[in-house]
Amino acid sequence: MFARSPVLNQSGPTEFVFRAFTTVPELQALLFLLFLLLYLMILCGNAAIVWAVRTHSSLHTPMYFFLCNLSFVEISYTTVVVPLMLANLWGARKPIPLAGCGAQMFFFLTLGGADCFLLAIMAYDRYVAICHPLLYTLIMTQKLCVRMVLCALGLALLLSLQLTCLIFTLPFCGHRREINHFLCDVPPVLRLACADIRVHQAVLYVVGILVLTVPFLLICVSYVFIASAILRIRSAKGRRRAFSTCSSHLTVVLLQYGFCALVYLRPQSGSSVDEDRQFALVYTFITPLLNPLIYTLRNKDVKGALKKAISSKGTGEAL
Repeated sequence: MFARSPVLNQSGPTEFVFRAFTTVPELQALLFLLFLLLYLMILCGNAAIVWAVRTHSSLHTPMYFFLCNLSFVEISYTTVVVPLMLANLWGARKPIPLAGCGAQMFFFLTLGGADCFLLAIMAYDRYVAICHPLLYTLIMTQKLCVRMVLCALGLALLLSLQLTCLIFTLPFCGHRREINHFLCDVPPVLRLACADIRVHQAVLYVVGILVLTVPFLLICVSYVFIASAILRIRSAKGRRRAFSTCSSHLTVVLLQYGFCALVYLRPQSGSSVDEDRQFALVYTFITPLLNPLIYTLRNKDVKGALKKAISSKGTGEAL
């Protein structure tokens, strides 16, 4: 008579639990401290970028606007995962209800997809800046930048909502099922289904191509034109500065897209659950941590803004 909610499949389990990294208490404590330290570094580093861009007028440019949004997204999507992960490392494993698992999957996919789209937008921004410098301010207007960010978030939200709803229409046998992962990601949850999942895997590949392959190809095309333009620069100093700016972005791109592709685009029959969990650690901790490190240590503008803020605060406290 009444349609069932696609996210709350009542024929399945009422809750999930995550498989522990280790059962040795000493190792659990060590992993807890390590992940907590990495999480705090991610929060502080990315928050510093957001604060520096928002408060310093010299950084009110399209490149730093996109960087600010990227940092905010990475703060958000690590926060969707890490606190629950730490809670499971500290003491007994905490079960997550079916609705909570669906919510975590939805927000993780949305923010992760937005992260990938923003990296492609940043590549386009660098392409316009280096290949069409005289037209840069005319093309990359504030209105266009805001629209591009909103489109990235909207497309990621739409794709993740459809995929999450599709996954949670599947039946999951048993009252409590163990997820061999530290979050409700699509591949490990699919493995727990008590039904044919070939259609769901096909949809996952399509979404993976739209979120990973298409933006990555656009980034590659942008950098082909960028490299060609850089090689035509006569000044050696100008070439070094252009390569320095682009290499920072490329480092983050290769890590993010590379490890995500290994998890979402690899055939499930040939993939290892433990490998997927290790790869997920990279794009959950390493790339969000590298983002502030790379863009601050290799960027004079951001370093200058942070140093100025620290020195002015020190001067204010002294007075």
